[in-house]
Amino acid sequence: MLQDKDRIFTNLYGLHDWGLEGARARGAWDGTKAMLEKGRDWIINEVKASGLRGRGGAGFPTGLKWSFMPKQSDGRPHYLVVNADESEPGTCKDREIMRHDPHLLVEGCLIAALRHECEPLLHLYPRRVHPRARTSAGGGGPGL
Repeated sequence: MLQDKDRIFTNLYGLHDWGLEGARARGAWDGTKAMLEKGRDWIINEVKASGLRGRGGAGFPTGLKWSFMPKQSDGRPHYLVVNADESEPGTCKDREIMRHDPHLLVEGCLIAALRHECEPLLHLYPRRVHPRARTSAGGGGPGL
């Protein structure tokens, strides 16, 4: 069983402050700058070594997926798109992250965008029926 100290999302139930102060108190943004300074290859090796897997049904290894991306750009712009639609039947996993731990989502997007040399634009695609999640992730508060 996963121990609490090993959990990535520590505020899924919304028991703590979702804002920047609360997120930093839980460890968000700790060491992010140092991570980014180590560069793209270091990032991908760390993601592979971590065993991080996607949150979709297949649980595909994130580091492996990232390794498929070309190392050299062909000159076309790259964009990071976060699919938080939850269109799989019976899933309700992404909205709680957007509502209660949005800083971890943004931090992860920053790291992924650097690895893939994306343009400074993030497109977050939440499901339309979850307005509270859209409001939190968009910076407008918990949307109560």
